[in-house]
Amino acid sequence: MVIASGLHNIMTAAARKAARALNRDFGEVENLLVSKKGPADFVTAADRMAEEILVEELSESRPGYGFLLEEGGEIKGTDPSHRFIIDPLDGTSNFMHAIPHFAISIALERNGELVSGVIYDPSRDEMFRAEKGKGAFLNDRRLRVSVRTTMETALLATGIPFMGRPGHAQFLKELHKVSQQVAGVRRFGSAALDLAWLAAGRYDGYWERNLQLWDIAAGIVLVREAGGTVSDITGKKPLDGTSILAGNEVIYESLKAELKQVAP
Repeated sequence: MVIASGLHNIMTAAARKAARALNRDFGEVENLLVSKKGPADFVTAADRMAEEILVEELSESRPGYGFLLEEGGEIKGTDPSHRFIIDPLDGTSNFMHAIPHFAISIALERNGELVSGVIYDPSRDEMFRAEKGKGAFLNDRRLRVSVRTTMETALLATGIPFMGRPGHAQFLKELHKVSQQVAGVRRFGSAALDLAWLAAGRYDGYWERNLQLWDIAAGIVLVREAGGTVSDITGKKPLDGTSILAGNEVIYESLKAELKQVAP
């Protein structure tokens, strides 16, 4: 049995408590799908409630730490060297349509460096966690990125820009280029789980544009600690959510080369 650190015990406990509220609300979404008003307002409230639970739980255990929140923005702490980066419900559209593919994402930044990440999938009860220098884990199992080395055998993940977001034409160019080289491309609607599944070896590579830091912060730690490579699409740093490219070392380089050929 793998013993989690004190920090991970705090982060995973907070994620599980928020997940109980999300699971309860998820059970109500299907009933709302056929209502005249629809589930949008209900899901927004569920998102905010989960965020409040996470902030409350983490603040109790780590008073003074700051927060960067999807819903609540930035909260300055008395300890300027530490900041939790939280997405309380990654995969909101899935949740809204009663699709059980969503996650809670919590990362810890220390002096500007991402050092710990937890991604919890309540529907499957899968707790992904990683800490700098200590490896990545799914529940109690050690994670490593896949060992596939050819694009022909690679399964990739990506995200499609949705209504109101820029980049549709660029995405179609990239998808057309990449999809001709690989075994398949998946779009499941949660950047956090895309990165967690990459760390677990389920995907071999992943790319996406126009994200936010809270979408990817925990996943970055997971992929790195599972032996993968992460950068923006051009291969540069720092990672701020503008774009992301990740994979095992070989597929990462191959995917970067393919995307470079259709760069904007």
